[in-house]
Amino acid sequence: MMTTILLLIFLSFCIGTGAWLFFLYAVQKGEFDDIEAAKYRMLDDDDEQPTPGTDQP
Repeated sequence: MMTTILLLIFLSFCIGTGAWLFFLYAVQKGEFDDIEAAKYRMLDDDDEQPTPGTDQP
């Protein structure tokens, strides 16, 4: 019983440390630099404008 609890504590410590290291890696790579841009990206007009002189259907 006690070995199971110690094993679970050790595994949760390892998983927590791994998640923390992954978060630090993401911060260093700049993943959280501009969190506001994503919600405005959908408002950008990405439609290509037709060039003058071409026929439009």
